[in-house]
Amino acid sequence: MWRRTYLFLVLVRLWFALSPSYLHPDENFQGPEVIAGQIFSYPVRLTWEFTTDHPIRSVFPLWPVYGLPMLLLRWLWIGNGNDGEIPPIAVFWTLRVLMFVISFVLEDWAIHELVQSSRHRRVAVLLVASSYVTWTYQTHTFSNSIETLVVLWCLVLIERIVASPQRGSALASTVLGIVAVFGVFNRITFPAFVLIPGIRLLPYYWRHPLSLAVLLFAGLCTTILAIALDTAFYTLHAISWSDLVLHPVFTPLNNLLYNLATSNLAQHGLHPRYQHLLVNLPQLLGPAAILLFTQPHRSFRLYSAISGVFVLSIYQHQEARFLLPAIPLILSSVRLPKKESVLRVWVASWIIFNVILGTLMGIYHQGGIVPAQVFMSRQPDATQAIWWKTYMPPIWLLNGKNEVLRTTDVMGMEGGLLLEELGKLATCDTPADRRNMEFLKEKNGTYLVAPLSATWLDTYLPNKGLEGLRFREVWRHTQHSSLDDLDFAEDGVWNTLGRLVGRRGLAIWRVTKSCPR
Repeated sequence: MWRRTYLFLVLVRLWFALSPSYLHPDENFQGPEVIAGQIFSYPVRLTWEFTTDHPIRSVFPLWPVYGLPMLLLRWLWIGNGNDGEIPPIAVFWTLRVLMFVISFVLEDWAIHELVQSSRHRRVAVLLVASSYVTWTYQTHTFSNSIETLVVLWCLVLIERIVASPQRGSALASTVLGIVAVFGVFNRITFPAFVLIPGIRLLPYYWRHPLSLAVLLFAGLCTTILAIALDTAFYTLHAISWSDLVLHPVFTPLNNLLYNLATSNLAQHGLHPRYQHLLVNLPQLLGPAAILLFTQPHRSFRLYSAISGVFVLSIYQHQEARFLLPAIPLILSSVRLPKKESVLRVWVASWIIFNVILGTLMGIYHQGGIVPAQVFMSRQPDATQAIWWKTYMPPIWLLNGKNEVLRTTDVMGMEGGLLLEELGKLATCDTPADRRNMEFLKEKNGTYLVAPLSATWLDTYLPNKGLEGLRFREVWRHTQHSSLDDLDFAEDGVWNTLGRLVGRRGLAIWRVTKSCPR
C-alpha cells in the first residue's frame, strides 16, 4: 500500500513541477537567468547581487546545477539539425524537470539512508513526499532547494564515515570536502545545518589523520576552483594568475559581511527574531509542527534542523524559504500519534493543509507571469511593457525580444502615478487599434500587465471616449493569484479574500491614447 501511495505522490510532485507557478523572483534571478546569459545569446538582467562592487553570489554552484544541463540541451538541439537558439521556455521546463529528478532521486535516497528503522523510514519518506514544500519549493530552481540536498547528503556522508570507525574513509572524506565547499558557496547559511552533526567527526578524524588530510585537501582544491570561476566571472578582462592572487573574488565572505550589517538587511525587510519559529516553520510544516513539539524523535537530523533554525533566527531578515533544509530533517524526525482516532484527525488535517497550500503555491501563486512573458515574446509591436502588482518578470524568457522591448516593473505604484506613466508611454490611437489584431502591424506598442484582482483599474478599462487612455485586453491567464495585492485595512478581510479568489487571474492590455491630428 505504501509503495502505491509513494508512487502517486511522486506523480503529484512531477505535476507541480510542470505547473508555471512563480514562488519568488530569486528562483530565476539567482540562478537560471545568470547562466542562460553565459551559454545562450539571451539578453539577461543581472540583479544587484551580481553587479555590486563586492558581489555576494557565487556562480560556482550554478554551473554544475544549471550550466551543464543547458550545455547538454544545446548540444542535443544542434545535434538534431536545428538552427538558431533554443527557445528559453524549453530551457525553463527542462530545468523544472531536472529539479524534479534530483529531488526525487537525491532527497528521497538521502532519507532512506538516514532513517535506520524500516518502519520509521516508510513514515518519513511518505511525510516528505506528501509535503507541499517538496511539491513546490524543491521542484523550483532555488538555491535553498539545492542547499536542502547538500545538507542531506553531508549528513549521509557523515553517517557513512562514523559508521566505519575501524577503517579509513578516503572516498567519503573526499566527497564530503567537495560537497561542503559547494554548500558554502551556494549559501552561507549551509554550515548552520551541519554544525552539530559535524561534531561527530572530531573523534574519528583524531584517530584517522590521513582521512582528515584528504578532506582538507579536497575542500581546498574545490575552494580554489570556486574562487577562480567567480574571479573570472566578475573580472571584466581575461584573468591572470596575479588576479587570482592579488584580487580574488571570495563571494561567501562578501555575503557574510553584507548580512552582518543590519542596515543592509533593513533594505530587504526586518522581521522579529521569533519569525522563523512561530510563523515560518508552522507555515511550512502545518500539522507536523505540532508533532515536532509533542512527539519528536531525537536524532542528529533533528539536531541539525534545530541548529539551522537557531542560527538563522539570529538574523532579522527571515523568509520562509530560508528554512527549506530543515523541513525534510524535521519530517523524518517526528512520530505519528499512536491513538487511532487522533491519527485519523491528524492525517486528514495533513492532507487538507498540503492540498490547499500545494494548490495555492504550486499552481496559482504568480502563475501567470511565465506564460505572460511567453506571450509578450511573440508580440511583434511590443516595445513597452509595464508590470503592475506582480513579481518582477524574468526577461530571459522573452527570447531576445528584450532587445526592443523595455520591461518596467512598477511594483505597487499608486494608481494615479500608474496612469501618468502609461500616459507618457502609450502610443496614439489609430484605426488599426479599432480593428481586430491589426495593431500588431504597427512598429510600437505599449502593454500593461496586471492582476485582475486590481480593482482600481475597473473605472478606466471600459473607456471608449475620445479622452484619456484606452485599454484593449489581448491576453488572460486565469490560474494566477497575487498575494502581494492584499489590502485588509482598506478593503476588509472578506472583500480582500473574495477579490483574491473570485477575481484571480492575470491580464495583458494594449494601452493607447487619443492624440491631436
